[in-house]
Amino acid sequence: MQKRFMAIWFRHLLTDWFTVRRPEMKDVPFVLVASERNRMIIKAANPIAQAQGIYCGMSAADAKAVTNNLQVFDYLPAKETVLLRQLGLWCIRYTPIVAVDLPDGLILDISGCAHLWGGEHGYLKEIINKLRTSGYDARSAIADTVGLAWAIARYGKITPIIKTGTQVETLFDLPPAALRLESYTLQKLQKLGFTTIKSFIQLPRQVLRRRFGEPFLLKLAQALGLENEQIVALVPPVPYTERVPCLEPVKTVKAIEIAIQKLLEGVCIRLQSEGKGLRKGTLKCYRIDGKMTKVSISTNRGSYSVSHLFKLFELQISKIEPALGIDLFLLEATKVEDIDLVQEKLWTGKPGLHDTALAELLDKLAGKIGANAISRYLPAEHYWPERSIKQASDLEEVPSTKWRIDRPRPLRLLKRPEPVDVMALLPDYPPKVFTYKGKRHTVEKADGPERIEREWWRDKGEHRDYYAVEDTQGQRYWLFRSGHYDAAPQWYLHGFFA
Repeated sequence: MQKRFMAIWFRHLLTDWFTVRRPEMKDVPFVLVASERNRMIIKAANPIAQAQGIYCGMSAADAKAVTNNLQVFDYLPAKETVLLRQLGLWCIRYTPIVAVDLPDGLILDISGCAHLWGGEHGYLKEIINKLRTSGYDARSAIADTVGLAWAIARYGKITPIIKTGTQVETLFDLPPAALRLESYTLQKLQKLGFTTIKSFIQLPRQVLRRRFGEPFLLKLAQALGLENEQIVALVPPVPYTERVPCLEPVKTVKAIEIAIQKLLEGVCIRLQSEGKGLRKGTLKCYRIDGKMTKVSISTNRGSYSVSHLFKLFELQISKIEPALGIDLFLLEATKVEDIDLVQEKLWTGKPGLHDTALAELLDKLAGKIGANAISRYLPAEHYWPERSIKQASDLEEVPSTKWRIDRPRPLRLLKRPEPVDVMALLPDYPPKVFTYKGKRHTVEKADGPERIEREWWRDKGEHRDYYAVEDTQGQRYWLFRSGHYDAAPQWYLHGFFA
């Protein structure tokens, strides 16, 4: 069977994903930035921003000078890998062999698959239309080799489907960048005047090897089909499920508990043998009237403890409506994660967040009061205090920066600063009296100011001058003046000290 490959190129992968999550940004120029060597560098720009001359690698300062209405958001490290894996797993419905092609593509081995969609044209159209409907601007091509499919998806201008055996003539008019060469090799080719592949493809191999090295010849041979190119296929996650059928319909609490116990024993044995733990689990109960009822649990850390997971499900049993009876129970671990095996210690130190007992306690509390009622916060690298914290996804997430401890910070920080009326002896002095929610506070002590500048690459506005003040009742507050004192400033309350 003749091998056929399909390359998919997501031209604006990160910004498309961002727009899907925030549709209001569809018609707004925006970029994703990250800090590099004390500079904010653009990692991704949406098509509207690119049309205004903004590109990846540009500094946020230069981009702000190009356009006035540019929106700036934080770049999430390695988000491309996560997105491509998710998209690749979705593509497995069209072929069993799908590989991630970082930083912005997928490679599909479609040999023997296209006829199910009426041929390669219908196959390609089906996939691309589905991706575009989902919000991703994707291009694709089909060819005999991975290299040629990759090249046509990004640089092709005539047809995305290349006939078998036409690799050489198809490559002729493409630029050297279509061979997936390193940047220094492309610069060397440009200096020598090689602007298309046909300008050097017929040169002797020894000349090309001497000028550009062996990797250059390998990429050319792979595109032409003279060298095989291996791709690493994605392995779809194997579902962790257990079933317990009932000889007779059951509807008592005791019978449901016995079914849950058996299900957990089966799932947890497999989880433990593979070094994994359950993070989210769903119990589905199929009733004899044809309806299904289900309950779900989640944990703060992966667990394969039958007793712990049973206690979490036990809190949910009251939500199960057996009606005339349940004849099938199915337990599915919808989310699992790798965990370290428990090791006994002679001396117990201070495990902190790594203490299994803490994770189990949080799981029990979440089962009773709801997971949304429990949060863990990490420091974020921002100037504005309300932006300098972020919610952690789990107990294992490691902070990317340290908590700021060189200056006092309030125990309770308001989500949004609230305006207050202030009286000061002089305009640039700390408050002497302030009124908050109708109550008058006389300031006895004050410390400050601490100036915090606005993140100019995100939005425009005034700086803030913060004061830690104490009133005559001994209560301490965190106030700030927005802007300079000589420009009719507005004062705000932002937090409360202990």
